[in-house]
Amino acid sequence: MTAFGAVILGCAGATLSHSERTLFSETRPFGFILFNRNLQDANQIRALCDGLREAAGHDAPIFIDQEGGRVQRLRPPLARDWQPPLDDANAPDAERRFYLRARLIADELRTLGIDGNCIPTLDIARPETHAVLRNRCYGTDRDTVIRHGRAVVQGCLDGGVLPVMKHMPGHGLGTLDSHLDLPRVATDRGTLDKQDFAVFKAFAELPLAMTAHLVFEDIDPRPATLSPVMNRVMRDQIGFDGLLMTDDISMRALTGTVPERGIAARKAGCDVILHCNGDLTEMQALCAEVGAMDTQAQARAERALMARAAPKPVDIAALRAEADAFMALDPHTDPA
Repeated sequence: MTAFGAVILGCAGATLSHSERTLFSETRPFGFILFNRNLQDANQIRALCDGLREAAGHDAPIFIDQEGGRVQRLRPPLARDWQPPLDDANAPDAERRFYLRARLIADELRTLGIDGNCIPTLDIARPETHAVLRNRCYGTDRDTVIRHGRAVVQGCLDGGVLPVMKHMPGHGLGTLDSHLDLPRVATDRGTLDKQDFAVFKAFAELPLAMTAHLVFEDIDPRPATLSPVMNRVMRDQIGFDGLLMTDDISMRALTGTVPERGIAARKAGCDVILHCNGDLTEMQALCAEVGAMDTQAQARAERALMARAAPKPVDIAALRAEADAFMALDPHTDPA
């Protein structure tokens, strides 16, 4: 079997250009990711997903960030609107809410040809967590995040969608927006081991994870995505042996050219480079430098694809009605 390209790529618009088709055919990306610019209507989305897989020459997973709240690419009438995850964290029926969210989102995604969702978000929310992340989290303490994260994972898998846990090994202590700046965390290693890192250790068996673009100053001066030291923490201490993808390699938390970042992430131990903005020139340069997966990454990728399964039979209408009943209740606000 020809190895997959060590990339997950976006595309520029609602249809593929000739140049995009050529690049994807030549490089055989492991997968793709969709954003608002790619989403018009159901038929167009299904056709785009078919086109991406055809161009890549394999049944490539197609990912999206459909968390609920501010970060959900699909909106009505294509998908239900959800309140931010943290708003549900203190509800007495929170686990059920998180499961329903993930299971119904999975149903919506599968209907459109999308089979990967970049959830659960396993970062612990603190008062100081940057607003770009805070209300996307599942709780303000380790055990709550683990409990709600497990419900989300089960909802994804029951719905036939691959979950991607993020942002490993934990982004909740970040006080800057890594889309724009590089967050630095001064918290001591012992606290990190017991809190943020421990959450991800509870999910070490998952097939896919996404890295965090932030520095843990007590461990290594390099961003976790580009740090061999932090990659060893993720592999050896957290125990994750699934496919490790970077967060978007084009984010401004990282320095250097996009290809240089991709090379550094591969050398650090990441299996696959995520590039989201759809810039063709950047994608061409990145693919030329990072090339195909090595043997170990390819084996992890194949295991991840084997985790895709048909959705379990369920009465979707009944689940929707249950979710409607939850949403009709007084909103549960972001816990302090």
